[in-house]
Amino acid sequence: MTLSKALRSISHTLSIAEIDDASTEAELLLCHVLGISTTQLYTETERALTSVEINNLQRLIQRRLLHEPVAYILRYCEFYGIAFYIDERALIPRPETETLVEKATEIYHHSPSAGSTIADIGTGSGALAISIALALPQAKIYATDISASALQVAEINCRRHQIDSQVELLQGNLLEPLPKPVDMIVANLPYVRDSELQALSPEIINFEPIIALGGGKNGLDKIQQLLEQIPGKLNHGGHFLLEIGQYQGEAVTSLISNHFPQASIELTPDLSGIDRVVKVGV
Repeated sequence: MTLSKALRSISHTLSIAEIDDASTEAELLLCHVLGISTTQLYTETERALTSVEINNLQRLIQRRLLHEPVAYILRYCEFYGIAFYIDERALIPRPETETLVEKATEIYHHSPSAGSTIADIGTGSGALAISIALALPQAKIYATDISASALQVAEINCRRHQIDSQVELLQGNLLEPLPKPVDMIVANLPYVRDSELQALSPEIINFEPIIALGGGKNGLDKIQQLLEQIPGKLNHGGHFLLEIGQYQGEAVTSLISNHFPQASIELTPDLSGIDRVVKVGV
């Protein structure tokens, strides 16, 4: 079987199984198994696959047909243009979360002293903390997570990007592990309502850690807990940034106003136009 035939076959198989972006995923799986670039995939179309390569490819295709996310199969994902290791111990970073990186760097560049120490709460794979660290090399980043196994993934990524001294990983519940108050808090916490969990795709509900998804009855349990912990953990004049789910903007801003009546609150939409990040100045 040649590369061109393999690509068509895999894309067709995934498409029949109603896998989104079947052609893109076919490219990713082929490049991964063969250890080649996308450019090679299209310039070496008549290259013949060996029997070993075909067997390896078939195993990966079967895993994908069982709805295992391609990021877990490849042990790789991209976030904010940066390559990260990922496996089932941590949630796969989503493109919409990149808005948190953009807002954090915006705040820092507007006033560096307002972002010299930053806490990423619920860091998971560490993608958010590391992306901020690489964008702001002068900032000290604390990254917390209640899951010890997720922090193991974050540690792998910290070592890969050689920012071990800049990013400090801390296990514990939300802000509790922080050794001192910080200038900025960023948090992508679980915000899926309990009633919505079972409606999620098989890729999510069967493979990704539920602890990183479920936000309680109204999806706001963890955000509520975070707001209760902020006093004493955020320096005066500091900011915190929260990722929220669709239609949660009004409920979250109301919660914030109850806890911080004098705070400035700003909603920022993601690329789909959905209010995604709440920026709060206190």
